[in-house]
Amino acid sequence: MEIPLLQDIVILLGLSVVVIFLFQKLKLPTILGFLATGIAFGPYGFGLIQASHDIEILSEIGVILLLFIIGLEFSLASLAKIKKVVFIGGASQVLLTIGAVVAATMALGFGLNESLFIGFLVSLSSTAIVLSLLQSSGMMNSPHGKIALGILIFQDIIVVPMMLLTPMLAGEGGNIWVELGLLIAKAVAVIVAVLISARYLVPKLLQAIVKTRSRELFIISIVVICFAVAWITSSIGLSLALGAFMAGLTISESEYSHQATGLIIPFREIFASFFFVSIGMLLDISFFVEHIGFVLLITLAVFVLKFTIIVFSSAILGFPARTSLLSGFTLFQVGEFAFILAAVGVSYNLLTDEPYQYFLAVSVLTMALTPFVMQASDKLSTALVNKSRFKHVKMNGANAGMEEVSEELKDHLIIIGYGLNGRHLAEIARNAEIPYAIIDINTDNVELGKSKGEPIFFGDASNPYMLEHLHVYKARVAVVAISDPPATRKVVSSIRSICNTVHVIARTRFFGETNEYLKLGASEVISEEFETSVEIFTRVLHQYLVPEADITNYVQGVRKENYEMLRPFFNGNANLGLPDWQDLKVISIRVETSNEEIVGVPLSEAKLRNKYGISVMAIYRNDEVQKVVDPSAHLEKGDLVYVFGSPEAIGEFGKAVKG
Repeated sequence: MEIPLLQDIVILLGLSVVVIFLFQKLKLPTILGFLATGIAFGPYGFGLIQASHDIEILSEIGVILLLFIIGLEFSLASLAKIKKVVFIGGASQVLLTIGAVVAATMALGFGLNESLFIGFLVSLSSTAIVLSLLQSSGMMNSPHGKIALGILIFQDIIVVPMMLLTPMLAGEGGNIWVELGLLIAKAVAVIVAVLISARYLVPKLLQAIVKTRSRELFIISIVVICFAVAWITSSIGLSLALGAFMAGLTISESEYSHQATGLIIPFREIFASFFFVSIGMLLDISFFVEHIGFVLLITLAVFVLKFTIIVFSSAILGFPARTSLLSGFTLFQVGEFAFILAAVGVSYNLLTDEPYQYFLAVSVLTMALTPFVMQASDKLSTALVNKSRFKHVKMNGANAGMEEVSEELKDHLIIIGYGLNGRHLAEIARNAEIPYAIIDINTDNVELGKSKGEPIFFGDASNPYMLEHLHVYKARVAVVAISDPPATRKVVSSIRSICNTVHVIARTRFFGETNEYLKLGASEVISEEFETSVEIFTRVLHQYLVPEADITNYVQGVRKENYEMLRPFFNGNANLGLPDWQDLKVISIRVETSNEEIVGVPLSEAKLRNKYGISVMAIYRNDEVQKVVDPSAHLEKGDLVYVFGSPEAIGEFGKAVKG
């Protein structure tokens, strides 16, 4: 028995493999390959894929799984932190876009109702494409990533009232206020149910399932939760995607969210491909070619309009210029839910055939442009900021008192980013009485820091003006603890453009990025990927009862071998004519031994340099630092001694002074 859908799936995936392979060779985005597959082989192309309706159903599953995983990676607490973005940023973006589109389309001769409906369509952005690109690039938790998520959540909510209003715009429909009231009541009920489930029901359910040790049962349970919540929200009038996101949130509060994410991702990749192909299948290529001039003009107008409004909406929330610009470059496209809404409008004759074709052409084109624009967004936003009034931004109310605080800074630590790493570092610096200052572009982080009494300031650390006010040229160490790779590169470059004396430590997610940061001027780069692997094998060796000293030596060897192989440009390429000091370090070690050959005898007799290859630089004893260490000085048990030497020599000395 022949199954037409199975034939189309084989054709679709087979063609996708070929097209995406070619796109990868050309270094073009994967999403663009899926769109091209749909355009070329769909009903308006070669017509090899016929069951377009069935493919659209499969594509809906892809959107559900995508939003489900996004929900898994968030939490109710993190969602609460972006509530201002959702309601203020989202509302301003949607309302301003609708208003601007209404004014423009009415000037072109459209009626008020038709103009409002077109405004609805243009105001929506692509949840699936934007979140997929943000997630794959590791930018989901960046400031502009959170703005994008917040605005997209609002759009997914507002699309339901838009659908309720569509019949009224066409002169049909019932009492809109009654329907909206019922919708709000249902939405509140769903939110309460999600909160209760996330806190009490789902964690206990998953715990019981995990105890069975059945992988199959765990997968089925996760999928059931995902689709059940999506189905419930859809049945009461909310969107499937919003329901899937909320389903992910219910599981995100449990300790099993990471396992669930790993199991669902392969399914998401397959079904998401159906979504992107189905979008490409909608485009009538002959109409596009015939009206290409007008299509490009409308596309440009939509880009400029949405970009400007999203930048404004981000700015009124207090985000800096660069973050606002990145948000505009992220959300400029027309989204997939607009297709659903457009179909409703066509059924009520709010859109005739020609405007509908223009809408499809512009929507698909903006979606196709999204990967390219997002890839170039860092350079574009930098260029715009440098040419704008934001380049020399002055201190605002959030930084009141910065001049007084910064004037006292000397030999201090600069912490760039007040996320989890930044907070821990600030706490350690405070306890160790190390002078420090923090800078962050996230207003929520700045408010949190100020509530804790931290010396934190709002601003973009890539701006030389801000760095100068933090006296970076007087600092001993600057730690770039942010999760935005393009921003990290800019910050490191900006620091090095001001001074070469500060020791710059940069954080990166992936080991392969280390070399790039070092070339930009970072003194050290900590790779989360590499350090996680070191921590894993360290714990494995502990379980096999490998001696602690052997583990330490092994870890030092691995770190040296792997990090040093990424520093080829230091080996003579710089042509500085300096001695090779990179293997020599100054380390503080606590003296815990009572060995009379080390403790209580003059350093001239202890002969530490001859025995261990180290030099004593300073001694910290009884809250005083002995900076000048002559041959008559001696060590005592409990001293904190600062020694200079190679890592191997320091390691041997460290073993000798242990109790």
